[in-house]
Amino acid sequence: MLGPSIILLGLSIGSGEFVLWPKLTAEWGFGLFWACWLGATMQFFIDMEVERYTLATGESAVVGFVRASRAWGPVFLACGIVPWIWPGWATGAGVLLSWEIGGPPVLYAVVGLVGCGVALTLSPVVYRFVEVVQTVLVVTIFALVLLLAALVVRGDSLAALFDGALRFGWVPDGIHLPALLGALAFAGAGGTVNLAQSNYIKDKGYGMGCYIGRITSPLTGREEAESTVGYAFEDDASARARWATWWRRANVEHFFSFYVLCVLSLALFCLLTHALIGSGRIGGGDFDFIAAQGDALAARFGAWAEHAFFAAGFAVLFSTELAVLDAVTRVVADLVKVVALRDREDWTMTRVYFAVLWMFVAFGVLVIALGMQRPLQLLVLSAALNAVVMFLYSGLLLWVNWTSFSPPLRPGPLRVAALLGAFAFFGYFSVVTLVEEAPKLVR
Repeated sequence: MLGPSIILLGLSIGSGEFVLWPKLTAEWGFGLFWACWLGATMQFFIDMEVERYTLATGESAVVGFVRASRAWGPVFLACGIVPWIWPGWATGAGVLLSWEIGGPPVLYAVVGLVGCGVALTLSPVVYRFVEVVQTVLVVTIFALVLLLAALVVRGDSLAALFDGALRFGWVPDGIHLPALLGALAFAGAGGTVNLAQSNYIKDKGYGMGCYIGRITSPLTGREEAESTVGYAFEDDASARARWATWWRRANVEHFFSFYVLCVLSLALFCLLTHALIGSGRIGGGDFDFIAAQGDALAARFGAWAEHAFFAAGFAVLFSTELAVLDAVTRVVADLVKVVALRDREDWTMTRVYFAVLWMFVAFGVLVIALGMQRPLQLLVLSAALNAVVMFLYSGLLLWVNWTSFSPPLRPGPLRVAALLGAFAFFGYFSVVTLVEEAPKLVR
């Protein structure tokens, strides 16, 4: 069963873990770590409610939203497209590559985006390719980060982290609220990427998802029978027993493969930042805190350590761009097929997937061509928009799972409370950010 949650973990490492939370740690120390692990905890419960719907029906969660009301189709099409056309990962990878070999980072970003599209298009079974890439990434990065942490993290950094983890509600004056809102969303995979867990467990063959075909390459793969419409299992004792087994094992897999490793990686990357450069580094360029960490590693261990750190950062950001393209394409393709192409048999899910994929690649190249090339700016914009999306679907997901299933399959009190908490949490920070930032747009 291992795989789907590893993909989400790899996605979270590439933005929140490597960039946004270390950036906040460099600026404010560990005072906000309470929000970091709380955001990851809420994402565990959100992801499991996404899995609940797909395990029981074989459909993706966004199809369930459209079943609740067709009006949600255009809404989530916008939610799936607008927050993800900003190629912060590709531009970030381009910056780190330019530090290592010279040359224009913009060119590297464009080549990287197109390369991601080509790699996904040529993968015989897209899910398997993304799963392998993200698994190799996660294993390699954890090995490197654990080694670095053992070498540089001190007791005072650990003590500060545990203190910050319990400072519930503390938000420093002067913090850039969109950056905080985005970091809350990316304390995990974030935004509509969480909804792609539906697609990953379908392609892996979890539960009723085994009856839905996988997305294969139109050039190198073997076409499989596909459907956006799921199946209801017979409500008898035998089926309920199998459901209970799937639900238990899915929770165990996601808890250890995603949640535990996600919180651990967040802590490790923030500890490294604190141990290498301390806190209070307000302002500066986009990736100045990453450059400062590289300088500190070079001063302690030699130039090889700096090069290894930047190379690992490039690999993280580039592979995350690839996985993000795959994840959001799956969500949007599901919606396009259900909302606009439901009766078009010639437009299979595979065709819709690759059309949407290259649309996202084209959008990314266009954004770069228009001059939006600062990776942190693009990542914060994407993350903040996705936090608003999470506010929206946290409540809707609870409604769909409560109204779609009989009592034995519905979420229990703890999970209802967690989804309501996520709805309130992301809603509060979204509203506060909007109130604070909106007047600045009209000045």
